[in-house]
Amino acid sequence: MTTTVIERKWHTTAEVTQMLGYGLSKTKMLVLTGEIRSIKDGRNRRILPRWVDEYVERLAREAEMEMEWSA
Repeated sequence: MTTTVIERKWHTTAEVTQMLGYGLSKTKMLVLTGEIRSIKDGRNRRILPRWVDEYVERLAREAEMEMEWSA
């Protein structure tokens, strides 16, 4: 017997809040301003895992650029 693991296709804003360690209001603001991409699903927002990764990568690149400028 094989077990199939179904991976989540998207996250809720609350889940992304926990993933990033931010407050819910900050995460909602990032979504509303487009800093973190999302789609509207009925009354809710859904965020693809790769969009969370894109946001984190963008922040990391910006931090690296700031370090280069200050060196």
